[in-house]
Amino acid sequence: MLRSLFSTIMTSAPKRVPIPKNGVDYRGKVVLAPMVRSGELPSRLMALKYGADLVWGPETVDRAMIGTTRRINPFTSTIEYTRIPSNIANNPSLSEPERTSLANVIFRIDPAREYKRLIFQMGTASPARAVEAGHIIGADVAGIDVNAGCPKPFSTSGGMGAALLRTPDLLCSILESLVREVGSKYEIGISVKIRILETPELTASLVRRLCQTGITGLTVHCRTTPMRPRERAIRDQLCMVGTICRDHGVACLANGDVEGRDHALELAKEFDVDGAMIATAAERNPSIFRADVDGGPAPWTTVVPEYVQCALEVHNRWNNTKYLLSNMIPGKDAAYKKMSASKCYSDLVQVLGLENLKELAAEVDERLGISNKANINKGTAAAAAPSGAPAVEKAKKANPSAKAAGGEPILPHKDAPKQEAREAKPPAATTAATALDPTLSINTEQLQPPAQSFLDTNNAPTPAPMRQSVSA
Repeated sequence: MLRSLFSTIMTSAPKRVPIPKNGVDYRGKVVLAPMVRSGELPSRLMALKYGADLVWGPETVDRAMIGTTRRINPFTSTIEYTRIPSNIANNPSLSEPERTSLANVIFRIDPAREYKRLIFQMGTASPARAVEAGHIIGADVAGIDVNAGCPKPFSTSGGMGAALLRTPDLLCSILESLVREVGSKYEIGISVKIRILETPELTASLVRRLCQTGITGLTVHCRTTPMRPRERAIRDQLCMVGTICRDHGVACLANGDVEGRDHALELAKEFDVDGAMIATAAERNPSIFRADVDGGPAPWTTVVPEYVQCALEVHNRWNNTKYLLSNMIPGKDAAYKKMSASKCYSDLVQVLGLENLKELAAEVDERLGISNKANINKGTAAAAAPSGAPAVEKAKKANPSAKAAGGEPILPHKDAPKQEAREAKPPAATTAATALDPTLSINTEQLQPPAQSFLDTNNAPTPAPMRQSVSA
């Protein structure tokens, strides 16, 4: 009788695809969506700080990752995948150190804060290239997600993103190759993000095929390919997708018009899926991952100073920081105009009244080559280029993969150590001679400086040792 009861229990237990040792189960998770520009490292760290269970990086094209160099930034202890623009790499007048100093950062990871929480989203239309790129990044992430939902021409024109929904054989081949050659080797999960199709029958047929490729998770964006974010999400197929995924043991996340953690959990319960992914709402305020019972979303006057400090501590690209702030600061507030007029981090912390970040801002400006001092001197490597700084900008524009991935130059610094170090060194104080518009004014008393450094890991979970990269 007991044997019969045990057999009944085992038979009724839900089927689950095994989660690899270095992977992560998407069930019960509220996660940050992959967003170009809005998914860079500071945004991910802010989401994690406020309660995101997992974070997706921005879509990074396979071609952009192939040929990159993995390095540890000695000042931030972040992992950076960099690429040297072709016209810089082939310039005979530049020395090797000078070429290296002008490399673009294609993808950046915080190995402590993002350990077992980061999913790398890949843009690809080739099983072979997907696997090649997967071998490069596989040891540093908890999973690889294939983008099969982006409707923008950048993706679809190359057969990537939502274009893969029309080539299911290719999409399944990509997933199967990643599962077999990358997922098994690095013991991480492989997943996919899709959109709903025109009819439930078409969507169901596609989802069944995808669930048979060996993936551990599937995210469904509840919009069709032609739909835009301003159009409300359509959830009438969500229950069906969740059921198919559950029947195959694959975790299912819902995406589209998810407004916060509490809303995400309500949707998961209502439509019987495993979790939810938040995009636009997190772009406006990353603290929406905090549940109402824990205080709910923080005001922008708290979030903005925290984000600025986080961006500085990881040396985030200035234009990316400015773009994110344009989403966080209300457009009618005086701070928005102030921020928009800023030309560098030193400008920004001054106009926002963040005096505690003044020295760090000046140091980061110099390292990124955006301070007045850096613009005058141009740095050793930049001065060596025949055409000066414009050549560097031309190189970035001529490299679509690096541009798409948000690449940025790494300029040399007089205090940079010759050998890479695992621990960040405290920034030396520098002076930025930045001229500000005296007609601009803002009441900075409303801004609340962050209480501690984002890179202070005293209160962070201790990560396991980083896995060693395995050669392809």
